[in-house]
Amino acid sequence: MTKPFMSLLMAAALIGAAPPGRVDVGDRILPPPVQPGKALMPFVKVAAQTIALRHVRIIDGTGAKPVADRTVIIEGGKIAAILGPRAKIPAGATVLDMTGRSLLPGLVGMHNHMYYIARPGLDEAGQAHAPSPLVPQMTFSAPRLYLAGGVTTIRTTGSVEPYTDLNVKARIDAGLLAGPHMDVTGPYLEGPDSAFIQMHQLKDADHARQMVAFWADQGATSFKAYMNISRAGLKAAIDEAHRRGLKVTGHLCSVTYPEAAALGIDNLEHGFWANTQNDPGKEPDRCPATTGAPTLAAMDADSAEARTLIKQLVDARVAITSTLPVFEPSSPTYRPLAPRMLDMLSPQARADYLTLRRLAAAAPPERAARRAKLWANELKMERAFVAAGGLLLAGPDPTGAGNVLPGFGDQRAIELLVEAGFTPLEAIRIGTLNGAAYLGLQDRIGSIAPGKHADLIVVRGDPSRNIADIENVEIVFKDGVGYDSAALLASVKGRYGQY
Repeated sequence: MTKPFMSLLMAAALIGAAPPGRVDVGDRILPPPVQPGKALMPFVKVAAQTIALRHVRIIDGTGAKPVADRTVIIEGGKIAAILGPRAKIPAGATVLDMTGRSLLPGLVGMHNHMYYIARPGLDEAGQAHAPSPLVPQMTFSAPRLYLAGGVTTIRTTGSVEPYTDLNVKARIDAGLLAGPHMDVTGPYLEGPDSAFIQMHQLKDADHARQMVAFWADQGATSFKAYMNISRAGLKAAIDEAHRRGLKVTGHLCSVTYPEAAALGIDNLEHGFWANTQNDPGKEPDRCPATTGAPTLAAMDADSAEARTLIKQLVDARVAITSTLPVFEPSSPTYRPLAPRMLDMLSPQARADYLTLRRLAAAAPPERAARRAKLWANELKMERAFVAAGGLLLAGPDPTGAGNVLPGFGDQRAIELLVEAGFTPLEAIRIGTLNGAAYLGLQDRIGSIAPGKHADLIVVRGDPSRNIADIENVEIVFKDGVGYDSAALLASVKGRYGQY
């Protein structure tokens, strides 16, 4: 194992462990497994007390080299054993021949939403005729898309309908709905002048504390600060969350990364895109219109300033969530949505996506060059953060007019980490074990080992050699039940962006 990844392992252990005196919320995120109910049976491909996956390649999520031709025994929802190809199979086991397939840990999505950002009245010029973007809940389609894509655990990373998210989680946990395990984030901790009419706006620091306390009592297991929160409000929220053994992440703007690290935040979203510390005219507790672009454009990963920032984050044990898919349109090699992804979109969502893609393609060359510079700097900063021992997480941020979809976006997040310069094995680790470590669940999920939950993905091909093979999901095991990815996708075709 390389030195950076040894450092990463140590950071994961430090960040993932609950400090003394804190409540372990792991059981709330991963409750005891239950048998799937009647409504789930059309999506179940294999369900048995004992399952043997024979002749499978194991990519275990730790960054270790793959091991070929193994037999994995799943029993009672957990990984019971990993055996050689000629090992004796337990009597009565359901045996699946996995020749040509790879077995990976279930993806742990760390910037995932249960909603879609709509733009009512979007015209041919790209103008939406509404007072604010609207955020309809994707209660039906999003959970199925996540599970179909191999995502077995998500952090919602900001809720707009938190009671809906909590109720969806409860029904998934009871075997009544198909979907991943959920770390439900409370409503956005947002200050005044929010761009979203559906977000509650905090009045002061005590209001932030009260909001965290209330939603923790309702069952939220994490919190997310947003772009207009004040430093005092963020500090109050962090202190109350930590008092309850919960963590706070942030898509910030009014508060800079160095300020947030000093206040004790646990995680920062969107890599280094949202850091405004060097934006011209940045005022305390105010989000500049530039929202971090000048800071990232001037942040050379090899500069003393970048090294100072990264050291401050690593020393403060602040994890960074990479959300490259949502920024991929800035890449000079942007890959438009494939037909099978477009097929998932509702007619309106599909039309909006195609309109915005047409407008982006017609943008002036100088704008494209500015965006490409941001993209290049972001990739370098993420690599430098990991090399310094930082804990990098992965998530897609499935928002906007169809640019990123649940499940598909989680796969793309790992592919883009390889584009950023990580090896496929390193990228898979970031998308699996690192997320589990941040959640304090690394002893239960995130890698393949006896005794762990059987949250696993069967893919056709070998993602350790060709990372694009991570898209070839055939079976997704969650708590030892094998779900049919194709059946789940077929059930939501044409519906994402609608409900």
